Amino acid sequence: MEIRKPIWVRDAVAKMMEYKKRGETELVSIDECDGRFLSEPIIADHDVPPFNRSPYDGFALRSSDTENASRDNPQRLQVVDEIGAGQVSGKTVGPMEAIRIMTGAQIPGGADCVVMLELVNELKENGESFIEIKRVMKKWDNISFQGEDAKKGTPLIDKGVRINPGIKALLATFGYSKVPVAKKPLIGVLATGSELLGPEDDLVPGKIRNSNGYMIESQILRAGAQYKRYEQCADDLEKLRDTIMQATEECDAVITTGGVSVGDYDHLPEIYEQIGARLLFNKIAMRPGSVTSCAERDGKLLFGLSGNPSACYVGFELFAGPYIKYWLHSDRPYLRTIRGTLKSDFPKPNPFSRFVRSRILFEDGKVYAEPVGLDKSGVVTSLAWADCFIVLPGGTRGFQAGDHVDMMLLEDAEGSDKPWQEPRFSK
Repeated sequence: MEIRKPIWVRDAVAKMMEYKKRGETELVSIDECDGRFLSEPIIADHDVPPFNRSPYDGFALRSSDTENASRDNPQRLQVVDEIGAGQVSGKTVGPMEAIRIMTGAQIPGGADCVVMLELVNELKENGESFIEIKRVMKKWDNISFQGEDAKKGTPLIDKGVRINPGIKALLATFGYSKVPVAKKPLIGVLATGSELLGPEDDLVPGKIRNSNGYMIESQILRAGAQYKRYEQCADDLEKLRDTIMQATEECDAVITTGGVSVGDYDHLPEIYEQIGARLLFNKIAMRPGSVTSCAERDGKLLFGLSGNPSACYVGFELFAGPYIKYWLHSDRPYLRTIRGTLKSDFPKPNPFSRFVRSRILFEDGKVYAEPVGLDKSGVVTSLAWADCFIVLPGGTRGFQAGDHVDMMLLEDAEGSDKPWQEPRFSK
C-alpha cells in the first residue's frame, strides 16, 4: 500500500498549470464559428454607426424652425425629399424644409433633429408635400451619432471568449467572414475497470454501467475541446500501458478515470513510471476526489481522475477544465466564485476542503446555495441538478443554514483569472 501525502488544491492547480499552453489559431467560416473560442480579440475597424443616422421613421429638419411651434401654432414645413434605408439624399435641408427619412438612414445635410412620423400631420397641396409640427424640437433630438456604439480601434471582445449569437453579430458587423479561433485540443479518454459495462449492456451482479466516460466526454465538449474515446480497458497492466501510451502520442492530453487509488488493482502509478511520465501529484486535500493525480510526459498532461462519479466530475472541473480553457486562449480559465448563503445545514466536519454539488437559488433578492442529493463521491444522480459547487474549507466543523459560503459556478461563461484558494485558516 502506497502512502500518499496530500497537497493543497491551490498547489495542485499551480503544478498542473506550469504546463499550460496556447492552442494554434485556425480560420473558420463565420457560418461555422458558433461555440468556438476566439484566439484574437475583436477590434472595431470602423465607427458604429458609420454616420449620423435616424433611429426612427420620421422627418429630418432644423430644430430652429420649430422654436414657435405649439398645439395652437403648428409650424408648416415643406417636404423636399425622401430617404430610404441605405440611401443618401443629395439635398440639404433649408429653412422651413424637411426630408422624410426611414430608420437607419443617414441624416441629410442641414438637419439637426428628427421628428417621429406619428407626431406630425402630413398634407398635400398642389402636388407638393408638407408636414405640420406642433412641438418644439431640440438640437440633436432623435439622432444616433456616428461612433456612439463603437469607435474605430476599440477592443470589443477579448480572445478566449466563446462565440455566442451576440458575438457572431459583431463578427458580421466588422467584416469577419473568416474568424480566428483556437484549434480545439484533442483529449484522450480511458475508463478503466473490469467492473464496467456499456449503456446497452444488462446489469449483472458485481457490475456497473460506465457513466464516467460519457460524463467526462460531455465535460470536454462543454469546455470547448474534442475527445477521442479509447477502448474500455480492464485491469490489465500491459493493456492499460499500451493504450495510455498510444493516447499520449495521438492526443494533446489524456484523462483516465479509475485506477488511481491505492488498491491492489490500481495500476496507473506504475504505468506512469513505465512510460516515463513524471508524477506531479497523486493526492489532494479535497473531498471528493482526494486521489486525483496528474503526470507529465513530453510536455503533455495525463489526468488521473477518481472512478467515483462525483469525485471524477469535481476533478475535471478543478484541473482539466482550466487547462483546456487556457489552451483555447482564455485569460480567465478558472471557475468563477461568488458568495452566497447556505440554504440548509451541512454538519459534516471537513478535514479537507469539500466541494459540494449544489444549485443556485434566488430568493428575496439574495443568492442561496442548496446542496443536491447525497454528498458521497460515488453518487451520480446529484450531478444532474448541480450548477455550482459549494466550497466548504478544510479545518472546519460543519456549517449551518445562513452561513456565507463560496460558490463555484459550473455553467458560467465569464470565468476567473484566478483559481479558488484555501483560506489561510485551513488545516
